[in-house]
This record gives sequence, structure tokens and C-alpha cells, in this order.
Amino acid sequence: MSDKPKFASKIGLVAATVGSAVGLGNVWRFPAETQANGGAAFLIIYIACVFLLGVPVMTAEFALGRAGGSDAVGVFKNIGANRRWWIIGALGIMASYMILMFYMVVAGWTLEYLIQSISGHLYDGLTAAADSTAHFASRMKEFIADGWNPLVNTYLMIMLNLVVLALGVQKGIERISNILMPLLFLLLLILVGVAMTLPGLKAGLTFFLRPDFSKITTGVVLSALGQAFFSLSLGMGILITYSSYFPRDTRLCRTAVTVSLLDLLVAILMGLIIFPSVTSFGLQNESLQGATLVFITLPEVFAHMPATAIWSSAFFLLLTVAALTSTISIAEVTIAFLADRFRLSRIKACLLTLMPLFLFSSLCSLSQGPLSEITIAGRNIFDFLDFFATNIMLPAGALLLCVYMGWFAPRRLLRDQLTNFGQITSHMPGIITAILRYVAPILILFILLSSII
Repeated sequence: MSDKPKFASKIGLVAATVGSAVGLGNVWRFPAETQANGGAAFLIIYIACVFLLGVPVMTAEFALGRAGGSDAVGVFKNIGANRRWWIIGALGIMASYMILMFYMVVAGWTLEYLIQSISGHLYDGLTAAADSTAHFASRMKEFIADGWNPLVNTYLMIMLNLVVLALGVQKGIERISNILMPLLFLLLLILVGVAMTLPGLKAGLTFFLRPDFSKITTGVVLSALGQAFFSLSLGMGILITYSSYFPRDTRLCRTAVTVSLLDLLVAILMGLIIFPSVTSFGLQNESLQGATLVFITLPEVFAHMPATAIWSSAFFLLLTVAALTSTISIAEVTIAFLADRFRLSRIKACLLTLMPLFLFSSLCSLSQGPLSEITIAGRNIFDFLDFFATNIMLPAGALLLCVYMGWFAPRRLLRDQLTNFGQITSHMPGIITAILRYVAPILILFILLSSII
């Protein structure tokens, strides 16, 4: 383990870990979930889930990863776990790779919309009298149904990932995170500043920040919990892998809180952009779901604003940055596994991880158009991978992780890691152990069962 690469600085460590959590889920999934679940009522439950459950589970993954000092499977062998527990890491690796297959396609979409925004072609043919919603819906439909153009952009994102990841932990992941994460926050703050000048600001902020507690239901709580786990990248093997690169003096609890705060900040800033924008232009009754929100509704918002191309380009640059930091971290899970388990060089592990995506991501992309008639369990390839990986495999892996860390891990593992072997005085090991044993498994089981049923 002495040859294990490490993050070179605390800032780089936090930037890379935040980059692994902040992604497309924060940019479009959070506003969509907020819209569907009562606005501010959902936001309050979501914040509670992040800190009461997300932070403890994240801390447990950090402790496991740094103690094991290996990939998501190898950590269990290194800490002396019974052989059967390696399945937790295997689930994380399989889920992350499934997600990578379709996430790379969406990353390609963001790149295309960035190019179209810079060139101005995204708004070609749009007139004051035109139905702007129909215009952008048609553009989106035409783009994803085009067999060739989405593939080119997907391939470009795969190659960009390959370049960054081949450079390694410090020169690749850490260096690009140090550049992209400040850029992401800067773009968010600029767009929030624009949103604060819009005429529908008050109505948007009221929906987003003034809770109606009567809207809190069991479904809202489960949705908030699911969003917290998804947005923090829990159960995917990412945090275990990244924490194996943490120096021994890293304060794991502080890092988990910092990462969660910054991840939450991105989600809130997106809400401050989205909801004043849609209320300003009378779009609040439209469906804010995934691709609709990002690729149809927001271009419609920008079309109503002065300097349309500038703000549209800024937003899709933000989205491309979020997509890149996400895909890099997701791919690193498999790369670390191949390098550690099979003693491969980093270049070979990167190639074995990313080159198959030219086929697998092509199938996901084409399933949105020419291959849409091919279905698995009633869903096209893209949608099936999305549902199965995020709704089944991630909760299952997170559930097993909580059970293991709460009941079966070496007795002093959490305490030693969270106190840096006695250098830090903390009551957190006992609190986190209690949450992992008695609280988190029950709630995650509800999420898993609700997805299956």
C-alpha cells in the first residue's frame, strides 16, 4: 500500500471528492424532485437527510476506503473482512459502470448543447410568435434521434475522460478538479445573480424557500432520502475509492461535512436559478423532469433573456463541467479495481475501462433513437440501466454497507479512522455506529422496496 497514490493537498482532496458528488443529479434531478414534492417542504427534509444520514454513511465509506487502502473490492480483504463481504464492493463497481454507460451519453448531450449555444444554432428559427416549448422540444427530439451526432459527442467525452484519467490521481483527477470545481461555483453564482433580477423572483423564492408543512408525506420523505443518497454518490464505490487516496492525517468527519455542505450548496444554488426563472416566464406548470428541464425548459428561459447566447453558453458550460467531474469519478471506480486486483498499469486499466464504452454507450445513445424498439423489462436500454442501477443496485449496496460497518466491521475500525488513531477526540464514532446499525438500514430498505414494488 506504500505505492498507493494520494491526493497532494487538502484543497485538491476536497475538490476531487466534491466533484465526485456534484454532477447532473444536482443540476437537474434536484430541481425536478423539488418541483414534484412540494418545493420548500422537500428542501427541508432533504437537508435533514443529508446531515442525519448522508454524512454518517459517507463517513463510513471514507473510513472503510482509507483503512483498506485499495479498490472497492480489495478494501474488504485488506481489513480482514469475511470473504463474502466483497460483494458490497462488487455491487458498487457494477452499478457505477452501468451508470457510466448512460451518463456518458448525457455528458455528450451537454457538450452538444454547449457547442450549439456558443454558435447560436440552438436558437435558429425561433421567433417571437413561435411556440418556444415546441421549438426546443423538437430540437431535442431531433438531436437524440439522430444516430450519428450524439455518438460523436459521446465519443468526445469518452476521450476527454481518458486523457484526464490516464494522467493519474494527482496530475489528472486532482488537477482538473482544482480547475473545474471553482469554475462550476463561479458560473452558478453568476447565473444566480441573473435570476435575482428577474420579475418572478418573489414567487420563485416563495415556492423554493417558504415551506408548506402540509405537503410533507411519506413519499416526500422517501424521495428526499433517495435524492440525498444519489447526490452524495453513496453506495457507488466512488467514495471508498477516493478515500483510499486520502492521506492518513485527513479528518474524515470534517471532510464528509465539507463535501456534503458544498454538494448541498450546488443544489440550493440551482434551485435559486431554476424557480425564479420558470415563474418569471410562466413555465411553472410545465413538467420539470430530467431532460425536459435541462434541454427544453432552460433554453426557453434563456430565449426570454437579453444576451441569450452568453447565458445559454454559461449554463451549458456549467452542465458540461458537472458531467465531466461525474464521469471521471465514476470511471475511477473500475479503473482502481482493475489496477489493484489485476496489477495493471494505469494506462491499461483506463483503456480497459473506457474503450468498451464506445460500444456500450453507443447502444445507450442509439436506444433513444434508431434502436428505441429494443426493450428490457419494458424499458429501452438507456432507461433500463438508469432504473436498475440507481433504484436497485445502489440502495442494495448502501444497505449492505451500513449493515457491515454497523455490525460486522472490525470493532475499532471506525473509531481508529475517525479519530486518526487517537489524535482527535470525538464522540462521532459512537453516533455514526448507532445510525448505521439502527436508522440508515431501515430507511434504505424502504427506498429499495418502494423501487421494486
